[in-house]
Amino acid sequence: MPATKTFEYKVIDTRGKQVKGKVEAQNDTAAIQALRSQGLVPLSVKEFGVGLQSEIKIPGLTGRIKLKDMAVFSRQFATMTTSGLSLLRALTILEEQCENVSLKKTIGEVRSDIEAGLSLSAAMSKHPKVFPPLMVAMIRAGETGGFLDNALERIATNFEKDAALRGKIKSAMTYPVIVLGFSFLMIAGVMIFIVPIFEKMFKQLGGNLPLPTQIIVNISHSMLWLAPILIGVAIGVSAWTKAMLRTSPPFRLAFDKFKLRIPVFGSLFTKIAISRFSRNLGTLLGVGVPVMQALDVVGDTTGNSVISEAMQEVKESVRQGRTMSEPLLNHPFFPPMVTQMIEVGEESGQISQMLDKVADFYDREVDQAAEALTAAIEPIMVLVMGGIVGSMVVCLYLPMFSIYQHIQGASS
Repeated sequence: MPATKTFEYKVIDTRGKQVKGKVEAQNDTAAIQALRSQGLVPLSVKEFGVGLQSEIKIPGLTGRIKLKDMAVFSRQFATMTTSGLSLLRALTILEEQCENVSLKKTIGEVRSDIEAGLSLSAAMSKHPKVFPPLMVAMIRAGETGGFLDNALERIATNFEKDAALRGKIKSAMTYPVIVLGFSFLMIAGVMIFIVPIFEKMFKQLGGNLPLPTQIIVNISHSMLWLAPILIGVAIGVSAWTKAMLRTSPPFRLAFDKFKLRIPVFGSLFTKIAISRFSRNLGTLLGVGVPVMQALDVVGDTTGNSVISEAMQEVKESVRQGRTMSEPLLNHPFFPPMVTQMIEVGEESGQISQMLDKVADFYDREVDQAAEALTAAIEPIMVLVMGGIVGSMVVCLYLPMFSIYQHIQGASS
């Protein structure tokens, strides 16, 4: 039988008060089930003694609201409202226990606006950088249809799945980034510290350096002034690209199309975009958001201009009384399986369920693609590093052979 662990928890008790404590369980899921069986509403459950007990506060970074923060906030909000707590009581509790400074302040402002008579969706819409259009549209639909609890549950699920998707992407990219960073540092160290020692030794022994060795020596001489220039250029290009992506729709569209055509990574980016599109559209339609409004929101929330462009065609098709799937059939970005599932969903009246199934399918595809990418990159990176190090070693030792031949010829 697996050993039990100690978990710290924050819950809302039967009197509506926030309570902290500890519980023994095999895992966090078992701990949550044990708390719920006692009639408590879990707000957070984490293993005791794991990780840093206090976080380092970095000015300008600590207050940034991450997707994980929004996922936790949404799940806690949905759990409390489903348990019967009023919006104001739930927001008050969330504000008190929120650890993110920026999110805490925003929750307080939303609570104040609701106290002043605004609806939840109207209060949240005043903070577009915190609450995305997808979330606001779903809450507005829930308020209108009288199923706000269900809307909050779907919002929480959507955030959690999006956070899991991003986690998979990060895990796939972590290894190559670390290896590339280490490779650059190693090459820079060799160029700055090792090559000058060999150069000095070669000069003492005399003779001309072979061309490959001379190239490495010349690069070594220029590293002290070339490296800062290259770093500055890289930072400048990155800043310019980010600015263009924000301000120039044509540039953003061209960049997104290029991103989807990148060898190896393009397929992964495509699957991620389709998964987000399907999940977001299915979630919006599932809570009763009107089709035209849902298509507007989806075009802005998938993070890919190719889908935004396709949504304009879909909106025009719907406006003319035709189906959503018809324009997608002629769009090369969407695989036949996706358009066929949407078409079946439209014919059967279960478009939301079909889109959820498409999203689940592509979530699994992203999982497999990320694992395959990681497995393929590892040997490639080893070969690349081996080739670079081997080439440098050969270049540095080439003069040894010529010096040896020179000495041998002189002795004979």
